[in-house]
Amino acid sequence: MERKKYKTIVISDIHIGSRWSHTQEAIDFLSGNDCDMLVLGGDIIDGWHLGRNRRRWRHDYNRFLQLLLRTLETTKVVYIRGNHDDFLDNVTPFHYGNLSIVDNYIYESGDKRIYMFHGDMFDNVTSRFRWLSKFGDKLYSMMLQINRLYNDHRRRHGKDYISISKVMKQKVKDIVSRASNFDNNIVSIAHRHGCNAVICGHIHQPDIRYIKDVLYMNSGDWIESLSALVEDHDGNWGLCQL
Repeated sequence: MERKKYKTIVISDIHIGSRWSHTQEAIDFLSGNDCDMLVLGGDIIDGWHLGRNRRRWRHDYNRFLQLLLRTLETTKVVYIRGNHDDFLDNVTPFHYGNLSIVDNYIYESGDKRIYMFHGDMFDNVTSRFRWLSKFGDKLYSMMLQINRLYNDHRRRHGKDYISISKVMKQKVKDIVSRASNFDNNIVSIAHRHGCNAVICGHIHQPDIRYIKDVLYMNSGDWIESLSALVEDHDGNWGLCQL
């Protein structure tokens, strides 16, 4: 992959600690691209999974943290707290050197004033029924296991990969989004903060589109979509997907 230099990279939902995390792919992506500012959009470290089984800590998790420490030497890093790394509630807001750990962040570039946050605040299941959200997370892990077995079978028979776990998760997220009035909430929070754009993660669905007069961008995840948002030095935003 050709090495590129971006103004900003936004990456979220790596879920370090989950057996399904494509941490090495995230390392490869960040190692192969430079940026002036790196935004970690939440759920980078999955405290829920680590809390259930600390033996899951892998060597690639250490490599990611080492990469992050090297990045901090020359690059501004903004870590936005997510629901799976809610242990950061004890330290936010935190600012030291090139590192900021925050609940949300406002970023201005050209004609865009962007409100950045993880996205869980609009998920009524996550914000109001934490136990149900954790139960859903376990079901998603079960679906990922079924998905792996199913696609192993398809591969042996020369068939293409199909992510049934991604389809099921998206259907559930669509239901939750409608129930949570997601689109209207996106517009509302942008206007409330004097912004004309929003960046979040959480729903594991990479996207760039307009919701009314607000530019909505989602960085996706590193469980299945393996995607990130990037901004060039002219202020143009796009999606990178492996």
